[in-house]
Amino acid sequence: MIVQEAHIGTHVDEIPLNLEEEILRLKRDLNAVLLAHYYQESEIQDLADIVGDSLELSRRAASTNADVIVFAGVHFMAETAKILNPAKQVLLPDLLAGCSLAEGCPAPLFKQFIEQHPGHIVISYINCSAAVKALSDIICTSSNAEKIIRQIPEAKPIIFAPDRNLGKYLIKKTGRQMVLWQGTCIVHETFSDRKIIHLKVQYPAAKLIAHPECEESVLDKADFVGSTSGLLRYVQSSPDQEFIVATEAGIIHQMTKACPEKFFIPAPPEESCSCNLCPYMKLNTMEKLYLCMKNRKPEITIADEVMRKALLPIQRMLEMS
Repeated sequence: MIVQEAHIGTHVDEIPLNLEEEILRLKRDLNAVLLAHYYQESEIQDLADIVGDSLELSRRAASTNADVIVFAGVHFMAETAKILNPAKQVLLPDLLAGCSLAEGCPAPLFKQFIEQHPGHIVISYINCSAAVKALSDIICTSSNAEKIIRQIPEAKPIIFAPDRNLGKYLIKKTGRQMVLWQGTCIVHETFSDRKIIHLKVQYPAAKLIAHPECEESVLDKADFVGSTSGLLRYVQSSPDQEFIVATEAGIIHQMTKACPEKFFIPAPPEESCSCNLCPYMKLNTMEKLYLCMKNRKPEITIADEVMRKALLPIQRMLEMS
């Protein structure tokens, strides 16, 4: 039996009832690897070959022997996989799965910004477009940004883009002054002081853990600040049993799988809003994942010159990590 579902536009495709089985079959038939970010829906995470943060997925994309890379994430992540594997087909379930940080840093304006600060080394957070990567000297993730910045000679001034909150956090951590592009993540900037304080009162034993893309006032209250993978490792090693999680709520699926005996509270609380969910990440669904593998599209394409220029700063990141 099949059900009918409208896909993007007016085209109608047949969707099998057993999506998991069909996705696994297509993965075998295509000799594909399925990469999924921690912020994807739990059912997609459970089907993936690799679940990780941006750094881990970049490493896995660079080393895969698969013929096809299916990236359950957002556009800049799939672009990174294509840059690292230009001869491979890279599929993204929904091309509209973007990123507020990437969209808030257009390459033409960023080029002008760089020109206004001559002599600076440009370190760009991986949450940016391929065109912005091509203008950068080094790419970083929240996992390795501090390590990379500490390797830059003191005399060399730095431009950091596009996330100002991560940039401010790194300035505080490393003591390095940097020129910041004023971008933010629409999910992480929603975690307000009022909501955090309310949760701390409601759950006094809970540790507040936060991603460095959060606003400074939230980070100041956190018991631990770390990348997505860092937060996951922290809850696994911590003796504490309750955690308020100030990042995209998709990571809680992996936290619960790793520590089923512990209690995780998403910030802000689920009953007040769903703004702790990335609307871009959630554009990818099981139905779209199936259709992109069945039809082998949408496919990521990037101009050769942009790929060539963007590859160098990504390679530097992997070397410095």
